[in-house]
Amino acid sequence: MKAVFLDRDGVINKYPGDRMYVTSLKKFKFLPRAKKAVALLTGKGYRIFIASNQAGVGRGIYAQSTLDKITLRMTEALEKEGGRITRAYYCTHRKDAGCACRKPKPGLLKKAAREYGLDLEKAFFVGDTIRDVLTAKAAGCKSILVLTGKEKLKNRQRWEAEPDFVFKDLLSAAEFLCKPIRNR
Repeated sequence: MKAVFLDRDGVINKYPGDRMYVTSLKKFKFLPRAKKAVALLTGKGYRIFIASNQAGVGRGIYAQSTLDKITLRMTEALEKEGGRITRAYYCTHRKDAGCACRKPKPGLLKKAAREYGLDLEKAFFVGDTIRDVLTAKAAGCKSILVLTGKEKLKNRQRWEAEPDFVFKDLLSAAEFLCKPIRNR
């Protein structure tokens, strides 16, 4: 089974800014080409999972029910374009909670692997931060960094880890993933 994990903020929707959260449906804005990317991956047989830290819930900034509504609206909009999210996994814990699911720890990916029988060594993780790259490496996935969110190429000298691949956005990454394997 082909699997790809996607971070949410900065990959699918507009990055809200450092220490900022998408706290309402109104603040959730799809990035250009993101819906097309998810549809392309779906059409090529990928199981798509969201793996995202959403500590705003744990900090009391917005409610779990709000996160659920945003997720539902996002998945419905993606389905209208031909995309399908298999499941969304969120860590809603505060940074200081010490949980195993807060990225860069691989708990969210490992949980999905257990529940869906995924081989993480054959999976990809697409994120917009070096924390996402570290998560992929901790889980044994291939890492893809997209430049539509927090991280910028000009910071490459300071990166803690080097991603396996870097693309300008999710659609460019999806096009790469949908090429025949011999090109990877």
